[in-house]
Amino acid sequence: MTTDLDNTPEQIMRKVLTGCADCDTCRFLMDESCLFFPELYRLFDREMEEERLVSDAELYELAQLCTLCDLCPCPNVRADIMKAKTEFVHRDGLPLRQRLLADVQKFGKMTSNMPALIKRSLELPGMKGMLKKAAGIHPSRRMTSLPRESFFRWADKKGLGEADPGHEPKVAYFAGCTAGFLFPQVAKAAVAVLEHNNIKVHVPPQQCCGMPTLLEGEKNSTLQRAGLNLESLLGKIDEGYDLVCSCPTCGYLMKSLLREGAVYSRAYQEAVGAGKDEIKVPKERESGFARLSKAMYGQLLKDDGYFSGLDPLGRIALSSQVQDIGQYLLGLSEQGVLNLPSGEVKTRMVYFAPCHQREQKMGSPYAGLLSKVPGLTIEQVGGSLDCCGMGGSLGMKESFYQASIKLGQPLLNKIQAAAPEAIVTDCLSCRIQFEH
Repeated sequence: MTTDLDNTPEQIMRKVLTGCADCDTCRFLMDESCLFFPELYRLFDREMEEERLVSDAELYELAQLCTLCDLCPCPNVRADIMKAKTEFVHRDGLPLRQRLLADVQKFGKMTSNMPALIKRSLELPGMKGMLKKAAGIHPSRRMTSLPRESFFRWADKKGLGEADPGHEPKVAYFAGCTAGFLFPQVAKAAVAVLEHNNIKVHVPPQQCCGMPTLLEGEKNSTLQRAGLNLESLLGKIDEGYDLVCSCPTCGYLMKSLLREGAVYSRAYQEAVGAGKDEIKVPKERESGFARLSKAMYGQLLKDDGYFSGLDPLGRIALSSQVQDIGQYLLGLSEQGVLNLPSGEVKTRMVYFAPCHQREQKMGSPYAGLLSKVPGLTIEQVGGSLDCCGMGGSLGMKESFYQASIKLGQPLLNKIQAAAPEAIVTDCLSCRIQFEH
């Protein structure tokens, strides 16, 4: 029998602690590329050696170290950590400073409505330090300059908010909060490249993808925004748009996290004609299904994860349709219809594929595209377990700052050894870390 006590966040984290310690695989696999597992094994070893139980406070702090990079091999561990974070917030609430950092959308909309006033305020002596203190940002963390105009406001002025169902080809572009509010030049550049290829760009109504609030355990906001995006973007599929995004974290959430468990839902099983005693699971690398016994696997394979409250067929449709812009452009290149630059770019660059891009299993489309630019030398840097250490908004936290820098140092050492003229990455969180 399961009791309420068994579902406390401390009990969930205790299960993760003992399960991972019993397996022990990530003790060595993730020892340099993760903050969570080295601390987990340190706590477990201390408990065994000193017979001193890991405290509830330590279990809470352990949960905060997971950045959901997806580099570790067990999806169920990540799911349990997110469940524990959510239960901590449900029971204890989310501190204001964490709420401020996590809600990039709310901050972006506020600053885009009065950027000149805020920018002048930040230039006052001591104001930036006061803001960092209020938001729990480490004093040494480099702050990104606020743009004069958000991408979304620019897009509205340009008419990109208006749909044009009759035009072909056309894309619906999900820009994401970081490009939308903090780095609008990146989203504008994405539009420019698409339009240079005679593709009609539409920027549909969109919310934050939900990853920042998911990482903090703020489930209500995450599900509300993911649900609104699901409705908006599925509507664009029905209108014949290709769906593209430029943020690897947004893409990872929509293509991977949103889909988890959806194929085990009753709606999907009915849609694919599964028998009453079987579960049909689509094969990954070929067409068709694997058939499993419902009596044996029915209690294990269920759609009961984080996003299970959203329409499972819609989640599958969105995850299968949305593409990273790099994927989309590389597809045009392979068809021989991509307009390549005519001039030379005599520069030597390194390209880093960020965690959430690598976990989408789509290769490195940007490295392939950049290699086609005349005169440009591009070298890929970083291995399958390298991470910049930023962890989105987590890297801004005062409590996370030193660990963030330490986690990213091995990658920075590789970049410095390569001595490039420029660093290229498709993740704006990585960009913030590199610039810092």
